[in-house]
Amino acid sequence: MAQVSTYLNFPRCTEEAFQFYRKVFRSEFRGPILRVGDAPGCGDQQPAGEADKNLVMHVAMPILGGHVLMGSDVPESTKFKVVQGNNVLINLEPDDRTEADRLFKALSEGGTVEMPLQEMFWGDYFGSIVDRFGIHWLFNCASKV
Repeated sequence: MAQVSTYLNFPRCTEEAFQFYRKVFRSEFRGPILRVGDAPGCGDQQPAGEADKNLVMHVAMPILGGHVLMGSDVPESTKFKVVQGNNVLINLEPDDRTEADRLFKALSEGGTVEMPLQEMFWGDYFGSIVDRFGIHWLFNCASKV
């Protein structure tokens, strides 16, 4: 079933924030906290440095009404500076790739494609854009069709 969630970027304090949210919402993480050091290298991306390996690559937790809050650390070494405006993203998880492609194309019109939709090492079809209004969107489709 398709769902929408909120994705939060933090400058090296994701685990602390999510431990706080876990207590507030009386919830538990959906799966283990994935660390930056757990990820394989991707393309021309350099592997994480020692100081970044224990940072949070991904964490997810249901909060209210089935809504899932997700997050990750964005260390300075990524050349991406977390500021108000790029720290909150809307994550769309369409039921199939046709709908993912449709939404991606429509929302990127007049905007900026940050990462084209493509197969990722975790097995899903993923991409990201900033729409023409400055809103950050993530697309993550688990379907193979």
